[in-house]
Amino acid sequence: MLAPLLPEHILRERYRISQVVGRGGMGCVYRAEDVRLEGRVCAIKEVQPDLTVEEEEQRQAHEQFHREASVLARLDHPNLPKVSDFFSEESRDFLVMDFVPGHDLKEIMDASRREGLQLPEERVLEWAEQLCGALAYLHRRDPPVLHRDIKPGNIKLTPGGLVKLVDFGLVKLLAPDETRTITVLQGRGTALYTPLEQYGGESGHTDARSDIYSLGATLYHLLTNEPPPEAKQRFLRPNCFRPVRSLRPKVSRHTARAIEWALALHPDDRPPTVGDFWDAMQGRRPAAVAYPREEPAGWSDALRENRWLGVTAALLLIVAVLATLLPPSAPVP
Repeated sequence: MLAPLLPEHILRERYRISQVVGRGGMGCVYRAEDVRLEGRVCAIKEVQPDLTVEEEEQRQAHEQFHREASVLARLDHPNLPKVSDFFSEESRDFLVMDFVPGHDLKEIMDASRREGLQLPEERVLEWAEQLCGALAYLHRRDPPVLHRDIKPGNIKLTPGGLVKLVDFGLVKLLAPDETRTITVLQGRGTALYTPLEQYGGESGHTDARSDIYSLGATLYHLLTNEPPPEAKQRFLRPNCFRPVRSLRPKVSRHTARAIEWALALHPDDRPPTVGDFWDAMQGRRPAAVAYPREEPAGWSDALRENRWLGVTAALLLIVAVLATLLPPSAPVP
């Protein structure tokens, strides 16, 4: 692997490197200043060549990067960083994006756990709604775009309250006339959030339901402070999976069931679309959970999840009691 670029290095006579903000198997992510637009800060993702493969394969990977980075540059959604430029220099490929300020959700979750707290369900659902919107946008592209590495560390919370999927290192284009996906930038997902079909690398077929699994695993972790077991471990030991409400009983049943639906091992057992998943999260449709859940809900759970029905019943009961206790009104002459 080539050495990281040093601070003050200028790329393409425009981007001045400030610091390394992330490292991965394919290169580094840098914070940089745009010297042409004063005050603009960028994030630059570096993709280094795989020196273990033949020169022809390196050339094909380089061409693929440019062809498909152009697709990323056309994406425009408030919960995705904007890709503004891409180029190659000294055998490395570079993708230039908006620099997203703030902390990632893993940092926020870890800070909450250190204080002995759990993230409020309402707050996690606010983030989930935004993430579902971003994924629905990606999956509706022609051809559809998959992210393939959704996890708390790849989601930034901005000072203004927006969440953004910040790592495009595993975005993939789903070719509608093929039986597999086409890699945009080579790589693997993170095991705790990776569905079973993605373990096959380029030989495994992935589609929108793979992103839904990773989103479900992310929300499971955020709500319970515990990551779900790896999919491979769950396949070998099915009983190792603990339902959401066994770890956090006060999570609403429809939220828990939707997440467990998203975490089904087989893609056919998951929500078919992000929209279906969000509807289940909101209780607008049932979740087809494919494995055992927690014990049946008691009266407290039922009342909490049907509080408006409970309020209505209580008002009707009060009216009935008052009608019984109050003396009948005198007849009108």
